[in-house]
Amino acid sequence: MNRENLSENNLILLKEKLSSGTYSQISRMLNKLHPNDIAHFIESSPPTDREFVWQILDKEIEGEVLNHLPHSLQEYFLETMEASEVVEITKTLEPDEIADIIQRLPGAVIEEVLSSMSSQNRERIEQVLSYPEDTAGGLMNTDVIAVRRSPTLDVVLRYLRMQGNFPNSTDKIFVVARNNKYKGYLNLNQLLISDPALHVEDVYKRDSEAINVNTLDNDVVRSFEKNDWISAPVVDSDNRLLGRITIDDVVNVIREDADESLRQQTGLGEDTFAKTSSATYTRAVWLGLNLITAFAAAFVIDVFRETIDKVVTLAVLMPIVASMGGVAATQTLTIMVRGFALDQINKTNIRWLITRETIVGLGNGLIWALVVSVVTTLWFQDLIIAQIIAIAMVINLLVAVISGVSIPLLLRYLKLDPGIGGTVIVTTITDITGFMSFLGLASIYLR
Repeated sequence: MNRENLSENNLILLKEKLSSGTYSQISRMLNKLHPNDIAHFIESSPPTDREFVWQILDKEIEGEVLNHLPHSLQEYFLETMEASEVVEITKTLEPDEIADIIQRLPGAVIEEVLSSMSSQNRERIEQVLSYPEDTAGGLMNTDVIAVRRSPTLDVVLRYLRMQGNFPNSTDKIFVVARNNKYKGYLNLNQLLISDPALHVEDVYKRDSEAINVNTLDNDVVRSFEKNDWISAPVVDSDNRLLGRITIDDVVNVIREDADESLRQQTGLGEDTFAKTSSATYTRAVWLGLNLITAFAAAFVIDVFRETIDKVVTLAVLMPIVASMGGVAATQTLTIMVRGFALDQINKTNIRWLITRETIVGLGNGLIWALVVSVVTTLWFQDLIIAQIIAIAMVINLLVAVISGVSIPLLLRYLKLDPGIGGTVIVTTITDITGFMSFLGLASIYLR
């Protein structure tokens, strides 16, 4: 049985024992799991179980588990720790991982944690902390292996043996010149198969694609994807080697961005197992906003109250127009948000997107207008209402796709996240447009 299946079975067993109150084997089972599995178990447990699991963790793996937890849970557990305890549990982590964790602490506590460290570790972590979290500098690890160009490969091999252990995800050795200026890299496999009498100068690969320390994390991700890197050097504006970024750092960025995008699209930032009071408050805010937009749509309906009173059929058919428009707008909005996230949308292709979506909206409007008009005619035996709903359907689907493109563009121009408020806005527009077009046409035709 592989580790993944074994861990999954153990996690299920742990949950059963927690729910049944049988704690005798929990500690032994839990501490045998991989830290990432333990973090997943904590994240997928209710608050009381989280507390219990954290208390029975072995101290030597607490730091690794904490590193795999989402930021909200890191903050939750860190707020009860003394500075000395934070130093103790994070001592086995890489500097970039420690920096990421202690940033969840208040400023005064960060200073206390740093002052409790050795001067070497403090200097490394302060270097990472000096850069914004969402840049290459905030992601990088300062623990690198670098050599000059003049030594022989035999000397380099002996130097590596003296190091004892390589930093995680080491696939290359960086080559530097005087003042630590980055020149290129030497692949480990090239080092092992080459003649030991050769010099680094003879075999290393000259490289001009180092990552600048101020590069945004999403651009770092794209560079790793483009070049199939396992690790990459980070340099300053003078091309001095500062550290390196590894594939596990990139995976963390992808995971965090995906999680954040999902939360924004749903309008919720809450933890799956958040406390009842917290979940109630978070959702109440968005429900309140939705209620305001619902009243706006209700006001439009009320304007045409007399028309609805005369023809009750209109009340039956109203939701169809609004619903179709809402779905069409959300489809376009999702495409736009995804395009923004992948950095695919820019000034050169906006016009093409607007044109394409307009044609799509018009095409779908005509197709479904025909379908709905036929169904309406067969259902209510009323050709006039069938014509009215067909025209309203075309209008609303056309407005839906246009708003699905324009609203996220407008929100982005205003430096607002289109994933958070976009859905509420476009569905409100399509509801109001659907009701006004359908009931407005009905009031004209059915006088």
